[in-house]
This record gives sequence, structure tokens and C-alpha cells, in this order.
Amino acid sequence: MLWGILLPTSLSLPWIRLLYYFCLLFLISSNRLLAGTGTIMDSGENSPKNNGECSEKINEVSPLKCAFAIFDADFFNDAKIAEIEKGATELNIPISRANRKLVASVNGGLHDPSYLVFNPEWGNEQVQSKTKRFSYPSLSGIQRPESEEDIAFMTVLELGELIKTKQITSEELTRIFLHRLKRYNHVLEAVVTYTEELAYKQAKEADEMLARGIYLGPLHGIPYGLKDIISVPQYKTTWGSKTFKDQVLDIEASVFKKLKSAGAVLVAKLATGSLAYGGIWFGGRTRNPWNIEEYPIGSSAAAAASTSAGMVPFAIGSETCGSITFPAASCGVTALRPTFGAVGRTGVMSISESLDKIGPFCRSAVDCTIILDAILGKDPDDPSSKDISLDDPFSVDITNLTVGYLDDAEMEVVHILESKGVKMVPFKLNYTVNHVQGILNFAMDVDMLAHFDEWQRSGEDDFYEAQDLWPVELRRARMIPAVDYVQAQRARGKLIREIRESFTVDAFIGNATDWEKVCIGNLVGMPVVIVPTGFTKISNPPPDGSRRRTTITTGIYAPPNHDHIALALAMAYQSVTEHHRQRPPIDDLGPNDFIVDSISTPDYLSSQTIPCLEGSVPSGSAVTM
Repeated sequence: MLWGILLPTSLSLPWIRLLYYFCLLFLISSNRLLAGTGTIMDSGENSPKNNGECSEKINEVSPLKCAFAIFDADFFNDAKIAEIEKGATELNIPISRANRKLVASVNGGLHDPSYLVFNPEWGNEQVQSKTKRFSYPSLSGIQRPESEEDIAFMTVLELGELIKTKQITSEELTRIFLHRLKRYNHVLEAVVTYTEELAYKQAKEADEMLARGIYLGPLHGIPYGLKDIISVPQYKTTWGSKTFKDQVLDIEASVFKKLKSAGAVLVAKLATGSLAYGGIWFGGRTRNPWNIEEYPIGSSAAAAASTSAGMVPFAIGSETCGSITFPAASCGVTALRPTFGAVGRTGVMSISESLDKIGPFCRSAVDCTIILDAILGKDPDDPSSKDISLDDPFSVDITNLTVGYLDDAEMEVVHILESKGVKMVPFKLNYTVNHVQGILNFAMDVDMLAHFDEWQRSGEDDFYEAQDLWPVELRRARMIPAVDYVQAQRARGKLIREIRESFTVDAFIGNATDWEKVCIGNLVGMPVVIVPTGFTKISNPPPDGSRRRTTITTGIYAPPNHDHIALALAMAYQSVTEHHRQRPPIDDLGPNDFIVDSISTPDYLSSQTIPCLEGSVPSGSAVTM
């Protein structure tokens, strides 16, 4: 009767949620009172099969069965439910509270990592420690361009040659890129913090070292940007959220430390979707340089957009479920999602300790290789990280490789690699697991809630930038029992075994943004290089045309710990193509083009339905990861 009174049909969804939790609390409290008097309620076999039946039979069955139903555990009789409630009250709740007090009072997952460590290695494969760096190709005859615009779109290797030969200083480069960041940020909304003081300090040190004859390598004096879930001492690390927008962490992230050791110069903290989900952050929403009416998909959108627009030579982003692959594809840049565990994550906001990966956005696969070499390796404070001995991608003989291509592969890539001596064969991944997204959701959501338990309990999720994203997902995650989380990880293991057995080639070519492959790649921990392969006209262009474009990309996938193969194939393709060198039309859309302030989903996602968390958009919507 109470249910019927409190649930008029005109209530909005937030009110329905509120009343639902109120009723649940009421039912649990009622059952505790009954259990306390020793009353044994109806012990028949009438288990409610859904919440609707619960509401109808509220006076006929044990009230707590309604709560058990949302855990899909409504098979206990009333005596057992009373026993469970007593045990949970006396044992589970005190233990849970003690654990939260011990490790969960601070949000973000920066401390006390889980020691249930995911290992993506296949079978008995022995991974050797990395002992030497890659041998970079030497460039000769590189001359400084006259215009700063041309300088801004040079590759890392080319800029490094200009610095090495003293045609330009690091301080000059830093000034050029800071100027471009400030010039275009009002349009792209990609920068959270300019690290100007630090940048000029690091640039000056790089120039002084070079003057003394000390050269640290191709990243010496090269500016770059960091996604703002990566902490840098004395600067805000906002995680894109207004709840944390004034947060300063006295933690030097492992990836920042390694880039500093390589001589790179941090010029900006780049926007992230709030709490690394979607494109909306407390300061706006990042736009796509190739079509500024469009918002790129993915929480690393700003890292991709800044690289694409020539605002930085490269940027560091992250992926849990699509946040490297999707924005790289949207913005037409080359990017690497490395093998899980290849890059340490100390000082990085954590979503899922068995899924999070750090990777670079660059102008070319050569640049991705250079950045990977600098950030690769064991992080002593990240139990999931490891030293892996990758072969030198610059020394891989691709004529010895057999590479598969899926039905959705870009055939230009297939034909070019074949012309270079690679054995190309039709290929298909075979596996029986038919709910890979569900497995990923369970793994990701529960881990994320563990890192932001206090955030939810304190009601801070009410102030989150997009209420239909993390708040809804993490409330649902609260209802996932531990046993079902473990079952999801077991199902993940079955998927990994089936993919391993099906992976009969050295690498394969396929769509980089196909949602099934995004989920599989992240669950398995396999690396992928996202490669630009062309452009098409935008949908519904102005009558007189536009220079705005939709990018076309493909993915080159390799088994875990074989990033060098994917990188070598990407470099071979880019050695004879120019797609990755094209510049977006930020300054010149066309003589009669104009932009309306509306939300647009990238064309390549228009036919997909991707209802996931950190990485997705339902068809036609602007929900991102």
C-alpha cells in the first residue's frame, strides 16, 4: 500500500530513484524489527521474479526479498534471509566500514592499489626486461621553416633535429606552442592549465644542457601536454570535475617523471572529461579541429585535438575503454594504446586498475615509438606495470610477418603493406563469449566505485557535470555483488583464452572504433596503433562547400607485448602516405562556411549503439567516454 501511495505516474526519474531508495530502506528496517522479535515471515517458495512483483506482493512475502531481487538472489527462504541479515549486520558491515576507513577515505585511487593484478601475458610466454632503447632513424638536411605554422606541424623527430643542430632553441619552441595553445583554446576548449612557469624553466635547462654538450635524445627540449588526470606537483590536477577543480596533488606522476628525464617540456595540462568519462568537463567541452562543430568522443579528446591542431607536438592521454582510440580517430592523429602494464600509472587518477592504460597522441607512428621508448617500463609504485622487452620497431623486418585483415579494414593499408612484402591474409577473430561489453562494465564500474566510494557516499555525485553518466553507472555498480564481479573476471579469462587461440597471425588490420573490438582490446590488454587513412566530406555541408572534413582511420592490432609489430607496420604504411601530415582547417573553414553551436556526433559513429561507460555514445547522442 505504501508503494502505491508513493509512486504516482507523474514523478520525474530523480524522484522515482529517491522514493525507491526510501522504500528499500523502509523495507530493510521493517525486516530488522521483525527479525529482532524473532518473527519468522512467510517461508514458502514464493520468490518474487522482478521488482514489479515485489511491489504487488509487499504484504505476502518477506520484505527483504525485494532487496535480494535486485541482486538476482531471491532464491532464499525467509529464515535464511533473516540469518543473512543478522550476519551482514554483525560482520559484513563492520568489516566493510573498517576497510573504507583504511583505504577509501580519499577519492581517485591514487593510493593503496589493488593487489589483484591483471596480467595480459598469454600462456607461458616469458617476458624479458627491457635493457636497451630503440635505435631512432637519423634525419639529415632538416631545415628550419620560415613560418611558425610550419614549425608547429613538424614531427617530434624533425623538431628534435632542429634543436640538436641548434637551428631553434627549446625556449623558442615553448613560446611558439604556448602562443598556439592560447590562440586556439577559446575555440577548442582543450586547456585546463598553462604550465608556463614550469615550461620556460624546463626549456631553459634543456638549452643550457645542450650548450654544455649534453643531449638527452629526440625529446630534448620538445614541448608537450598532459591529460589532466596526471598529477604534476604545484599545479592543479582537476580530473575535469568542478568538485576537484582546485585540487593540487603533491605527487609526481611516473609518466611525467620519465618525460622530464628525457628532456621534454610540459606546456599545459589538457582537459579531460569529468572523472575521465565523456567530453564534458567543468570548463566546457573540447571540439574537433577537423570539424569544430563536432565534439570528439572520449575523455582524452583534448589531448587528441591539441595534437591535431598543432598546439603541441604530442600529448599523453589514457584509455580504460576507448579514450585513446575514439578521439584519435575523430581528430585524425596517430596514437598508440599500448599493452596493458607497459606504462606505469603512479600519480594518475584510476578508473580500473586492470584496464587503465597511458599512451601518446602524435603526428606519426615514428613519434609514437619515440614517446613509448621514453615512458615504457616498470613503475615501482604500480603493481600492474612491468618491464617488457620489445624488439626495436625500427628494426622489425615486416617481410617476415603474416598480417590478417578483417572485413572492416581500410584496404589501402592492406594493399600498401602487401606491396612492401608483408603477407596479407583474410582474418577473423573467433570467440564464443557474446557479452564482452557487459564483462567490461562490471570490471570497470566496480573498480571505479571503489576509487570514488567516498565521493558517492558524501553526495558529491549530485554535482557531477553530466548526471546521466558516472552518477547513474556507479549507483548501479553499488548493486553488483562480489561474487558476480569475480564471475565477470572469470568470463574475461575465458575471452582472453579464446582470443589467444584465435590470434594465428602476427597482427591484424581492422576498424579502430568498432565497439566490440574496443571492448575486446581493452579486456585482453592488446596494443593498437590508430592510423589516419584519409578524409571524407562532412555530413550536410553548407551549400557552397566547406573545408571541414571527417577523418578516416584504421587500427593495427598486435598481441600483448608485441607493440613493436603494430608500430613497425604503421611506420611502413606512413612512409609512403601523407594522410598523417594533413592540417585541420581551423583558420579557414571556407568562404561561406559558418558554425552553429550544436552538438554533433562523428559520422563514423552514427550507425553504432555503444551504451558503455568510459567509452561510448548511444547512436545520435552526445554521451561520450
